Amino acid sequence: MSHSEGETRPESHGRTSLADYRNALSTPRSRRPLVASVLARLPIAMIGISALLYVQHQTGTFAAAGLVSASVLAGVAVGSVVQGRIIDRFGPTRPLLVVTGLFVTALTSLVVAIEMHAPVPALVACAAALGLFEPATGSASRALWGRLVPEGPAREAAYSYEAISMETFFILGPGLAGVLIALPWPGTGLVLGGACMAFGAAMFALSPAVREWGPNPQAGSSMLGALASPGMRTLAIAALGFGIVIGFVEVAVPAAAEAAGNVSLGGLLLSLWSVSSVAFGVAYSLRPWPRTLPVRLPVLLGAFGALVGLMAWPSTLWGLAIAMLAAGAVITPQSTTHSTTIEVTAPKDTAAEAFAWVLTSVTLGIALGQSVSGYLVEHASPSVAFLVAGVVALALAGAVALLRGTIRPHTPAAGRKPALAA
Repeated sequence: MSHSEGETRPESHGRTSLADYRNALSTPRSRRPLVASVLARLPIAMIGISALLYVQHQTGTFAAAGLVSASVLAGVAVGSVVQGRIIDRFGPTRPLLVVTGLFVTALTSLVVAIEMHAPVPALVACAAALGLFEPATGSASRALWGRLVPEGPAREAAYSYEAISMETFFILGPGLAGVLIALPWPGTGLVLGGACMAFGAAMFALSPAVREWGPNPQAGSSMLGALASPGMRTLAIAALGFGIVIGFVEVAVPAAAEAAGNVSLGGLLLSLWSVSSVAFGVAYSLRPWPRTLPVRLPVLLGAFGALVGLMAWPSTLWGLAIAMLAAGAVITPQSTTHSTTIEVTAPKDTAAEAFAWVLTSVTLGIALGQSVSGYLVEHASPSVAFLVAGVVALALAGAVALLRGTIRPHTPAAGRKPALAA
């Protein structure tokens, strides 16, 4: 979809059909990178949660575990942007292969440090390195669709698929981590997730369609890169709030399960988000609401915060599970809206970096949410963590609403185009 079309028909942004999905996913030369990106991104949320549960199992404290998991995410936040800019400039093959090797080294170091009961600062340093070198396959995968699929509904369906699949991985990862922590060795989830990610990243980097992606000297000419667009900066705030809420919940739910005397249910409860999130996400992409993209961002974030705040009310795990199903319904719609907003607002030749900034905002939010939530569940209760998450989300949704006029195509020149809102 062109920018001019988006200005005259803002309601069409992000709207697709099932036929568009079929056309996008059956594109020639897309099969190998498609499969590889699934393998590389499947453990994307599993790594941090597996590290959290692994450290908690070894140390007996959620506070230390939350710091380690947050350090992984903080490393991802920095590394993904750097990798995204390098990929835009030089292509993805060599950068992904180099960071994959460094990622395996960092993973090995973290496992050894945990097994040796190293001090928390050492664990934090190893975890940060692990996140820093986590291969940015997701950024490259999303940008690749712009080379494989012509502009139009099929490409938007491809971007929607990326958003839905990424959100699926973010939600299924904690569930897998919760199941694997019950195995005899608590580090199984971390090692298996890391191996899957490394293999998928290498397979993606060596795919013929990816190897044809050559250098682009024009990319990365601006110091701000993708953030030169005011709309991208507004999107980063929305993505930050989205991540903060998820971070709160990812610590508070296992803590609630432990308080109820069944810690193994923590990861399984988190996986319940996927049931309503994925099912509702596909339906939402067919008829997104609110229609105007600038209004869609704050409304979805505010609804997410309100529904997570209501998770403080149930007094049983069954009630918490039902509340999570309700809150999960607005997860994938937000991720899909983030992807659509990138297509509208990102400056030219910054596709990988733009997606990396959204991922960075989400992961920074998750890291912040996990750290604060870990403190709250230790010194107050999981219910307090849910309430604080809701308040923060509503506050950031208000900020995004005030900045909604910036959601428009980026124009480097002095002139500005009207916002995509009535």
